[in-house]
This record gives sequence, C-alpha cells and structure tokens, in this order.
Amino acid sequence: MAKTRTQTIGAVRRTFSPWTDATATPLIRFENVVKRFGAFTAVNNVSLDIYEREFFALLGPSGCGKTTLMRMLAGFEDPTEGRITLAGQDLSGVPPYRRPVNMMFQSYALFPHMSVADNIAFGPKQAGMAKADIDARVEEMLTLVKLESFAKRKPHQLSGGQRQRVALARSLATRPKVLLLDEPLGALDKKLREETQFELMDLQMELGMTFLIVTHDQEEAMTVADRIAVMNHGVLVQVDPPAAIYEQPATKYVADFIGDVNIVECVVDGCFGGDLRLSTPITPHPLQIAQGDAGGVKTGDKVWLAIRPEKLRISLEAPDAAAGNCFAGEIFDIGYLGDLSVYHVELPCGTRIKVSQPNLSRMVERPISWEDKVYVTFTPHAGVVLSR
Repeated sequence: MAKTRTQTIGAVRRTFSPWTDATATPLIRFENVVKRFGAFTAVNNVSLDIYEREFFALLGPSGCGKTTLMRMLAGFEDPTEGRITLAGQDLSGVPPYRRPVNMMFQSYALFPHMSVADNIAFGPKQAGMAKADIDARVEEMLTLVKLESFAKRKPHQLSGGQRQRVALARSLATRPKVLLLDEPLGALDKKLREETQFELMDLQMELGMTFLIVTHDQEEAMTVADRIAVMNHGVLVQVDPPAAIYEQPATKYVADFIGDVNIVECVVDGCFGGDLRLSTPITPHPLQIAQGDAGGVKTGDKVWLAIRPEKLRISLEAPDAAAGNCFAGEIFDIGYLGDLSVYHVELPCGTRIKVSQPNLSRMVERPISWEDKVYVTFTPHAGVVLSR
C-alpha cells in the first residue's frame, strides 16, 4: 500500500506545474504590493502568483521581507500599496479570523495548560463546530500526525518533534485553504528536521492543500517546495522550481545564496557557435563556456562565471588538451564530510576555489593531500554565465 501511495505522490509531483499554464487561475495573487514601516520599505513592489495545491517557499536572509509578505497574507499587517487576493477575493479590510488561512508559528505557541487533544480542538471550538464533529476532527488530526497515543499529554511532556506535530495538527484542524508555515522546523535538530521535511511534503500532497513556507534554510526550501521565491531587500529576485534556482540562477546573488558556488569574474572575448570565450586573471588560458541563457552578452562585457563545486573535477595528473577548461593550483585545505570531500584549491594568483568530490569507496589513505599540486577541470556546460 505504501508503495502505491509513494508512486502516486511521485506521479503528481512530476506533472504538477500550473504556473506554466497560461489559462490556470492563481489561488493567491500579490499585485504590486508595497509595505513600509515609516521610512523603511520592507516589501517593494512585489507581484506574485501562487496556485492551488502548490507547496511554495519564500526564501531569503533575515530582514529580506519574506515574513512581512506572509503576515500581510495572514492579515496581521496591511499593505501600504497594492492588493492581495485569495480565491478571487480582495483581502483588504478582512480581519485575520475571517480569512481562510491558518499559520503555524516557529515557536509552536501551544497552550501549556491544555492537553494535545484540547490544543487541536481549540480552532474547531472557536469556529462553533458541534462536539461530535470536533471529536471526529481531533481523532482525524491525531491519526494524520501519528500522535494517537499522546492525546491526553500536555505540551511539556512531549519532545520537540512531537510538539511540532501538535502545532501542525492544530493548524490543519480548521481545514484552511492555505497553511502558512513560519520557519516551522527551526527548533528541531538536523536529523529530525530532514525527516520532517519529507513528512510535510507527503502530508501536503495527501491533503491537497496549498502550503506557503517562509524559511532562510536553503536545503529546506529546495527539499519541500514546488517553487521557490528568492527575496533580497524586499524584492523578488527569482521565482522558479528548485532545480532551475540551483542550476540556472538569474543573478550573482541567487547563485551565491543557494548552495556552494565559485564565482569568477571574467570578460567576454567572443562568441563561437554556441560557446562563449572568456578571459579571466585566474588562468592564462581562455575558458570555453556553453552560452546557455547568457545570449545578451557581447564581446568586451564583464560577466561572472558561476560554477558549483560538484561540477569540477580534481586530479594529481595534468589533463590532456581535450579535457576542456583547466585550473592549476595547490591544495590549501580539505574538509572530509563522510559522503564527500571538499578541497580548497589555491591558484597561483591567490584566488581559492572549492571542489567537492563524492567518496565512492571507503577511505584508507587520502589520495589527495595538503599542498599537493593539482589540476581542476570542468566542461563547457558546467558553469553559468551571469551578467548581473
């Protein structure tokens, strides 16, 4: 049974992309939204569409405006300019308790004097549901988050992960159209956080609800979201599925913010067929890079080459001429992370680049060590040329 469910979830996630359908109607729409606090602009002219059943992530550093955007959707803040609609309804003037959304806070905000069951029942009671319906809803939520045997416990008798599940069940008990998650996994340890990310994904698919998560954790956003909006200084920098955000960043900021990356300043020497030839002070030889989406650049332009560490290859032996682009350098530092090793290679000009390699076999003796002379190579398709 579990296998069938997994296959079903996989099939849905592979084909789910309403944002590519020009006829699809967004569930949530931010239209030229601005939010100012005095002279400070927290959100600056944001327009964004989020679709029904989408797991959407707002990602960015502290102070970038992502939480303010969520709070405006929840009704805790009012836009200074622009408007927000939900299922076609303008939310201007609609108080939080009248909106079909619910928020799960980072602190969980559970009532300490109430049992798990009573915490979950709080929302339905406030909504005026009949007692029999409330009892059925609480039982349903406890089963959903696998806490059936914890119904009578108080929050202080639960682990952090269990409290997180109670907060999630309480948020879902009123069956909102949209669930807002404000850094929901920040209080969990790394292993539990990773496990819970996949549970959240499965739960969202099972319920068929729209989830909007705010996080500064790049791995969390990349794991759970159908699409990610990267924010910086109140502005949307890029909105795309996780693979596009990682492999085709729109700017240096996005490339640098998402995962590890080497960013090399270059000048365009020319374009040959589908490749750009770039000159850079870190190597005497020009680099050949597949042009990709950098079609707007021309000879003489300053650009930046972004290369992920895992796209590079490292060797103690000099490559032959057909190996492609090459840097020669010396091992400055090594990080052993178990599943992979990270090498910091210092080039003759003093620049350091990072190379990561999977540890495919058990390491008895380190093949590449400190101060070794090494060669780093990469193919023309390994890097992305950025003009801003």
